[in-house]
Amino acid sequence: MIKVGIIDDEILARKVLEDYCSKIDNLEIVLSTGNPLEFVNFTQQNELDLIFLDIEMPELNGMEILRSMIKPPKVILTTAYSEYALESYNYGVVDYLLKPVKIERFLKAINKVSSSKIIQPKKNRGSEELQIKHDGVPVNISLKSILYIQSFGNYLKIFTDSRMYLISETLININTLLSENFQRTHKSYISNLSRVTKATRTYLLIENNKVPVSAMYKVIVFKKLEVLAKL
Repeated sequence: MIKVGIIDDEILARKVLEDYCSKIDNLEIVLSTGNPLEFVNFTQQNELDLIFLDIEMPELNGMEILRSMIKPPKVILTTAYSEYALESYNYGVVDYLLKPVKIERFLKAINKVSSSKIIQPKKNRGSEELQIKHDGVPVNISLKSILYIQSFGNYLKIFTDSRMYLISETLININTLLSENFQRTHKSYISNLSRVTKATRTYLLIENNKVPVSAMYKVIVFKKLEVLAKL
């Protein structure tokens, strides 16, 4: 069952999405609200698999919510405005629905969620590994060997001790499958904090590679580094 959240300050828009979701057997609406702050509080205690997120809302708009989420679920944006489409895909958004949302377009977006490629983490001989498909061939990568991951258009570059892998995936999806040592440090980077040898205000040094740290993630990055240093 896919746990769904709907965040939209327009009552009629929420009702349309609720109706559409009710027609899909494996969708369960666990939150439907027009209050962005209620959504933020809810997600601190509960997990969602998919959110329908409006952009233009009072107090906190959808893009601000999206930028603030460390490990967001799959996201389908819903809006009457198309100018955010390009930026939204930088955050791994599954789809972008323009209002009024038609049932045919809704179903297409849901099919993208259902058919999206899954990368599975697995335990093997006591060490955590990530299973990816590289050039169509399954490959297991030790999480400890990963230095950092960089977004590269519609692909990701996974930099390890031995080589770089290029895969078709998003930072948001892969971030949910990594251990607690990994942290988003920039809209285009995830870093393995356990491999950091030097930290500055603007970058982390990982095996002589400078990985940028943006203002958005700086506080949580340094908090996590402090915790790791005490272990």
